[in-house]
Amino acid sequence: MYRTHTCGELRISNVSAHVTLAGWVQTIRKFGAITFVDLRDRYGITQLLFGEELNARLEAQSLGREFVIQAEGIVNERSNKNPHLSTGDIEVVVKNFRILNKSAVPPFTIQDDTDGGDDLRMKYRFLDLRRNAVKKNLELRYAVNRAAREYLHRNGFMDIETPFLIKSTPEGARDFVVPSRINPGQFYALPQSPQTFKQLLMVSGYDRYYQIVKCFRDEDLRADRQPEFTQIDCEMSFVEQEDILNMFEGLIKYIFKEVKGIEYSEKVERLTWEDAMWNYGNDKPDIRFEMKVSNLKKPASVFITKKDNRDLIAGAGFAVFDNAETVVAIAVPGCSEYSRKQTDELTEWVKRPQIGMGGLGFIRYNKDGTLKSSMDKFFSEEKLKAIAETCGAHAGDLVLILAGPEERTRKAISELRLEMAERLGMRKSDEFRLVWVLDFPLFEYDAEENRWVARHHPFTSPKPSDIEIMTNNSPVIEKASDYLKHPYAGIRANAYDMVLNGNEIGGGSIRIYQRELQEKMFAALGMSKEESLHKFGFLLGAFEYGAPPHGGIAFGFDRLCAILGGSESIRDFIAFPKNNAGRDVMLDAPAPIDTRQLDELNLKINAPK
Repeated sequence: MYRTHTCGELRISNVSAHVTLAGWVQTIRKFGAITFVDLRDRYGITQLLFGEELNARLEAQSLGREFVIQAEGIVNERSNKNPHLSTGDIEVVVKNFRILNKSAVPPFTIQDDTDGGDDLRMKYRFLDLRRNAVKKNLELRYAVNRAAREYLHRNGFMDIETPFLIKSTPEGARDFVVPSRINPGQFYALPQSPQTFKQLLMVSGYDRYYQIVKCFRDEDLRADRQPEFTQIDCEMSFVEQEDILNMFEGLIKYIFKEVKGIEYSEKVERLTWEDAMWNYGNDKPDIRFEMKVSNLKKPASVFITKKDNRDLIAGAGFAVFDNAETVVAIAVPGCSEYSRKQTDELTEWVKRPQIGMGGLGFIRYNKDGTLKSSMDKFFSEEKLKAIAETCGAHAGDLVLILAGPEERTRKAISELRLEMAERLGMRKSDEFRLVWVLDFPLFEYDAEENRWVARHHPFTSPKPSDIEIMTNNSPVIEKASDYLKHPYAGIRANAYDMVLNGNEIGGGSIRIYQRELQEKMFAALGMSKEESLHKFGFLLGAFEYGAPPHGGIAFGFDRLCAILGGSESIRDFIAFPKNNAGRDVMLDAPAPIDTRQLDELNLKINAPK
């Protein structure tokens, strides 16, 4: 037995006990004839005291940082207690020790405030994982995993594994492909999602399925994206949208309680996609704070049921507003005293390529009730006050206004809203607000190919009230410029996203389960009958054998863990992540394979020079 106790286990009640510990040397402190060593393992740190009789041995067998040792001794009450350690009331007076393995000098310090940069820590990830900060992240990840499994098990779900080597069906993100040695010239794909398999399980009668599963997408890399990621993947039969929302609202609330000790008792708010875009500028709104978007002007082709406030800004001769498709604003609380330097800095912020706006208008609603604006030349103070109050501003607030093309401007006001909330401390990492976003458009328009593409995926059902619009109309777009007038532009998906603090953590839909409707969907996406049979004939065939109504959802497990851990980075919550270039710098992967392997696979490399 290498140890009788862990390094986080001993307490004042263990005083006088004879114990054996094993772990890694964290620090060494010499004080004359005695030496203190902090011994660390996964569970904590215990201080070891080496007296005079062992110091001679320490001289001959010197210890270094990260040496693995075993120490045997007596638990003693510390004279100088450390309230920051769970074992801080005691120490172990060492009677004997042995070095189990030596360590080279680590390339960075193994402590919370390490001096190692990201690249260095990724290269030596096995050392980085020893740090307490990383360990806490993985403990949280395990706690989320365990809580999810407990909840789903209690609600009758079965954990069923699905294959990793599947057929490539390029639609959306690129597949990672795997060549088959025994089938020359043919390839498997790694799954982007177990979507079709879980639907087949519903056809098979397994009416409540889940899996915490790895998925793979060969996407163009963006910050904090991983080519392999983990989902909590779920599917249910004989359900409608309301059943799904209630079940998985319960799952997230259970995780909050078990992992964070938070009783999320209030009903989760629900927004339609249109309301989310209208009031927040995006479809994953952060509702921890207000600062809703005010729509001063919009094009007639979008938000057809909504009314803007164009009358407030019309007829002033201000070309920026007159020539813009869209004019939107936010009222930023308590910022009327922003200086010229601060408003100029915000103007430069919205002009950055990532935001892409030409400028920024503002109205200061001063605390004394007067108003000052960058547009004083065009609008009277009375008119400025009407605009400001329409935007929800009060004395002491600052109104920020953007004007330009609809899509870009709405996205920009959303980004500006988040930026101002960040600067004002409104986006607190220890505050959690959930919202469901519902009734997304079923289709998006692809201008390059003048056709419809699925906003979610091709297995999502239209809202029941919109099914006839889909079945009774042709998907062909006769005139590209009039695509918004096409009946398909108004079809809503029976889909839902769960958003937490401005991050989409889960998304799903009620599925199509009749062959005729699924074939109609494939045709709407531009697939010929032959192509749909080649790619999805197995699913269409299954629908002829009594497929039940079904729906499901998948949660981004890595992202959920990061948010619960108060972090922006999912990489911190994955044991062995890839870097932002999709590389594993510890293994140096991806890497070339040798000629023999290429020959076995009948492959030739045609890499760019």
